[in-house]
This record gives sequence, C-alpha cells and structure tokens, in this order.
Amino acid sequence: MFRTMSRIFLAAATLLLAGQAAAELPRVALTAGFHRIEAEVAANQADRSQGLMHRRALAPNQGMVFVFPATATHCFWMRNTPLPLSIAFLDEAGTIINIDEMAPQTENNHCPQRPARFALEMNAGWFAAKGLKPGVVIGGIDRLPPGR
Repeated sequence: MFRTMSRIFLAAATLLLAGQAAAELPRVALTAGFHRIEAEVAANQADRSQGLMHRRALAPNQGMVFVFPATATHCFWMRNTPLPLSIAFLDEAGTIINIDEMAPQTENNHCPQRPARFALEMNAGWFAAKGLKPGVVIGGIDRLPPGR
C-alpha cells in the first residue's frame, strides 16, 4: 500500500513540475518595419532572470522582450543559453539604441550604449538579415505591461 501511494505521489509531483516547466509567458506581436515578431514577455524579475536559458531553438520570427521598470543600463549574458542570439536595446519609445551578437554559453556582458527600457532577443543575425539598425522603431512597445 505504501509503495503504491509513493508511486502515485511521485507521478502527481512529476506532472505538477512538468506543468510548471511548460508554463508559457504572455506573448505580444511586435513589428520592425514590415517584419512581424512574436515575442514572449518577461516583465518581472523572475522571468527576466530566466530569459531564454536552456532553450535550444526559437522559431524564425520569435523572440523575447524584456520589460524593465525603469530606464537604466541593463546588461545581459548567455550563461546556460545554448542558442546564439542577437539583442537589441530599446529606449522608452521602442527605438533601437544598439544591437549586439551574443555567443552561446558565455558570460560576457552585453550592455546598451546608453540607458534602455527594453531589450529584444532574437535568433542570432535576425536584425542584420532584416536590415534593422539603431534608430529603427520597434512597434507594439506601447502594448507591453509595465515592468515589475
């Protein structure tokens, strides 16, 4: 009886943890010129800290937008992130400040050239392939929740 109860408890705990791991972040549609971006939204400290760690792939126009409660110098690194990414740092209006390429599994700091309110991570080379550079405005920023 005890063994059966233990197995049931273990199965239930496994399902609960799997459900938590599979929990998805809210998504928002952003635009860069005529390019559509489907971005997961990381608007609180826990989600921003997790970011895209442990992800092995992103769909071609999928990314993650990081929403901070205040404009500041928010730096990123790639510890525990196995896929190469590009990051665009954005000001309050969604204008790209600068773009950086980030190699997987590294701890190099990637920081905005001036204080930023948002950061948008996409597959490596995405911004360059689309011809997007500093000064381009990312549309849809106004639909993001406030950072917490």
